[in-house]
Amino acid sequence: MNRQAQAAVMFLLGGALLHAGTTDLYLRYVKSGLRPLVLAAGVVLVVAALATVWYERKQRTRGGHPEPQVAWLLVLPVLALILIAPPALGSYSAVRTGTALQPPYGLDPLPSSDPVRLSVVDYASRAAYGHTLRGRTVRVTGFLALDAHGTPYLVRMALNCCAADAQPVKVGLTGQLPPVLRPDAWMEVTGVYAPRVTHDPVNNGLIPYLRVTSARPVPTPADPYDETWNK
Repeated sequence: MNRQAQAAVMFLLGGALLHAGTTDLYLRYVKSGLRPLVLAAGVVLVVAALATVWYERKQRTRGGHPEPQVAWLLVLPVLALILIAPPALGSYSAVRTGTALQPPYGLDPLPSSDPVRLSVVDYASRAAYGHTLRGRTVRVTGFLALDAHGTPYLVRMALNCCAADAQPVKVGLTGQLPPVLRPDAWMEVTGVYAPRVTHDPVNNGLIPYLRVTSARPVPTPADPYDETWNK
């Protein structure tokens, strides 16, 4: 692979990173706060590609030498970024991975509005450790997961950095559930605190419950992961 071919591959890879960083595609790989790094990496690769072309033109009259064939491996991540948009982790991973719920450092006061909109992580933290939800109606959005016994959970995958370290936070559902529960379907659930907590069979973590009063399907959000659990 000559330097011009290497430059072309670097330019394609940089362009793919810039495309991912300027759209929501990068959210399938890393958390939203890493967008500047994704864009910076794309810029660096594009600049390096242009610099390589400029250098090759200067060295053209001095004779060439064989280039390492391994550089062609850079084509693989380019093709992956351009041709394959991996789905977000869903119910298959959720029921096979223990809940990531941990005791919160502190809980902010709830707003006075009713119902109050909470993330899955926020509701689970309050229901399992805070008990500040009695008498309040809440609205939570997540995707459905069913365990081996058919128990329904509302889930959001929480992450520290990237999709590779994502772990589920689960909320058990009782009450007025839809007659048909489809795993991976995204739902907005309205309900009230249920004084019930079970233990995740995978890692013995706490799984609080929510008593559903109404539920409706919603589109998959642009950012399917929950980043509030480690803030």
